[in-house]
Amino acid sequence: MTAARVIAGFAADLRLDDVPLAVREAACLHLIDSIGVGLASSVGEGQRGWPAAMRAGGGIATCLSGGQAGPNEAAMLNGALIHALEYDDTHTASVIHGSAVAAPVALAAAEAEQASGADLLLNYVIAWEVMIRIGLAAPGIFQARGFQVTAIAGAIGAAAAAARQRGLPAESISHAIGIAGSQASGLLAFLEDGSSVKALNPGWAAQTGIMAASLAASGMTGPAGVLDGPMGVMQVFAGQVGDLSEQTAKLGHRWHLPDAAFKLYPCCHYIHPFLEATEQLMAQGVRAHQVHSITVDVAAGQVPLICEPWTRRQAPSSGYDGKWGLAYCIALMLQTGKVDVASFETTPNDAVIALARRIDWRLMKNAKFPQVFPAHMVVKTAEGASLSATIEDVRGTSKRPVGTDRIETKFMQNALRRLPEGTCRPLLAMLTNICDAPDLSALSTLLRMPIEQKPSASSHANL
Repeated sequence: MTAARVIAGFAADLRLDDVPLAVREAACLHLIDSIGVGLASSVGEGQRGWPAAMRAGGGIATCLSGGQAGPNEAAMLNGALIHALEYDDTHTASVIHGSAVAAPVALAAAEAEQASGADLLLNYVIAWEVMIRIGLAAPGIFQARGFQVTAIAGAIGAAAAAARQRGLPAESISHAIGIAGSQASGLLAFLEDGSSVKALNPGWAAQTGIMAASLAASGMTGPAGVLDGPMGVMQVFAGQVGDLSEQTAKLGHRWHLPDAAFKLYPCCHYIHPFLEATEQLMAQGVRAHQVHSITVDVAAGQVPLICEPWTRRQAPSSGYDGKWGLAYCIALMLQTGKVDVASFETTPNDAVIALARRIDWRLMKNAKFPQVFPAHMVVKTAEGASLSATIEDVRGTSKRPVGTDRIETKFMQNALRRLPEGTCRPLLAMLTNICDAPDLSALSTLLRMPIEQKPSASSHANL
């Protein structure tokens, strides 16, 4: 049986009661996180024109920027918004940014079918678990060949989730996967000049999944070997099938979503352990003006994204480009004491760049990346002292979890960029209890609220 048909059977047969409680709880928290990030992104200077460009206006699906659109347009826009700040979650072993695809496709598909909150969460889980399998089958290989695995795998996961929501049988879901896989794409070419198109990759994947499900429902067919055939996704994008059959065989038995990591800084996830190491050095008393030089040890798989070319990673072309600048982000933390959304909304800081130019890198020996995201730093001060910090793996994973309260605080900080506090708190409560919602009308109303609208106290009386 092909991988597409195995995935289709999993999606067709899965019920929310089959999903362990721990997985559902993790899914809720990741959904909360992703919606908050999308809301924050929607008011960013670089993203404000996207709704009009993507023809988001009128329709039955919610846009995180406010208002409504057709399911295709809403899924594309929301995926782009969730990914745009580089603040969305990552399953580190597969390097999958799952929520940037899973959240928009689950929301749009559920709204299109007037489904329940439980349906939305089930769609979300399906998309995540399917995507992770593709990444785990060839870990790090997609990226090494210049492809964003989130975008490639995302089209498959999105199609499985959207087709399930339409109530399609397993055979039709397999066709939807075949259609979506035929359209899968997503390059890392943005790294050459720091262009913001990377944000669109998950959005395209979410839209592709919605459209593929619709086309399969209309009778269009897709290749059963779209994933593991000789001209399928794995061979074309990864150059190998890997252990995809082994990975898909575990669907419904081994759950990976709870292992996904939350981001605590809005920049490339590979940089996060270095920022934690920087914080440790600052706790030891290191200050920007004391730094003579910094040497960072970087895993080989991390190098293309955050080290090359090094001069650009020290002096990025824009605030957005700075999100992949290892040296720049370290210097930013040392110089300003923080790395947050606002840190990348302005032109790169000259003082930060000057400090970044005192940072160099070398290849880390015996790194276990991508199974873990490690970091090692050595600071030499102007006084001749030498201090170091080592991080074995990034914070926010199941091995190094952060508390629910921290993710809820992150949600509030992000959501408040677009919505008033009187809306954000009920929204958080709704998302926390999403499985209890018989429909999505109340959730949709809050998310569609324009920036300037201030809800009355009475409007929340029944939430």
